[in-house]
Amino acid sequence: MRNETLERLKEMKVGVLLGGLSNEREVSLNTGRAVIDSLKRMGVDCLEIDAGRDLAQRLVEEKIDLAFIALHGRYGEDGCVQGLLELMGIPYTGSTVAASAMAMSKRLSKVFAEAVGIPTPPYMVVRRKESKTDSVGAQMKPPVVVKPANGGSSVNVSICREAAEIAPAIERALTEDTEAMVEEFVAGPLLTVGVVGDLALPAIEIETIEGFYDYKSKYTPGNTVYHLPARLPQTTLVEAAQMALRAHRALGCRGQTRSDFIVGPGGKVWFIELNTIPGMTQTSLLPKAAAHAGISFDELVLDICGESLAEDSIS
Repeated sequence: MRNETLERLKEMKVGVLLGGLSNEREVSLNTGRAVIDSLKRMGVDCLEIDAGRDLAQRLVEEKIDLAFIALHGRYGEDGCVQGLLELMGIPYTGSTVAASAMAMSKRLSKVFAEAVGIPTPPYMVVRRKESKTDSVGAQMKPPVVVKPANGGSSVNVSICREAAEIAPAIERALTEDTEAMVEEFVAGPLLTVGVVGDLALPAIEIETIEGFYDYKSKYTPGNTVYHLPARLPQTTLVEAAQMALRAHRALGCRGQTRSDFIVGPGGKVWFIELNTIPGMTQTSLLPKAAAHAGISFDELVLDICGESLAEDSIS
């Protein structure tokens, strides 16, 4: 299958969409350039396309046959770019418009998780236009986690252990988004499980040296330790893998996703969120898990492209 995918790719011009307009631009540049290096190693004709406001014009000028979406956050992971590519008739990697939009919304992804029996911590959503931040403390008792409802990379995420901290945290989250999610805090190990196609990759346990798994912990070397294999009971890891596959399928995702979980008291596994375009650098979590399963970075790139090409040939 991978050989067939590679042969098809060698007949194409692949545009790797990276950078973009979100606050995760720098992470996206690293992801995209790692993918470009991989494609070039395999002899595929590819080029870098920075997804700015002129993206449609660039796509017309470059006449690409396949778009490898390496964008993170708003305008790239939320269905916007996917919709543009659909209109232009350009096949692309990863999830489709609807799945991307639903997964980007932490509220909608939790609704879908609950609908298929995946437990997720209790929560409420505060909208910017409502501005009822002062009343949230009466409905959600601390400790709680406050975060933008449609953001990524843990930007402007806060853990509030006192009621007085909740309103300011909501205001910070609303600087990033029109909705803020206030979620019951669950104490326990953090797990992440990647899915590629119909395969759940080995779970990675995430241990932060100090604080919680915020933007600084994610992208500052030495601030986080990743345990692979995870140091948890096999039954817990199997349960998390099953949940990741169920969430991937329930949302109608395609290609690669990565779901995050917290293992709470008593070993209960709680679904937190699903990422439709996880990082793809050589040190990112999805490639780490794939490597542990015997899948090289180049093979991972082929698998992601292969599913998109297979669906395109059907349509």
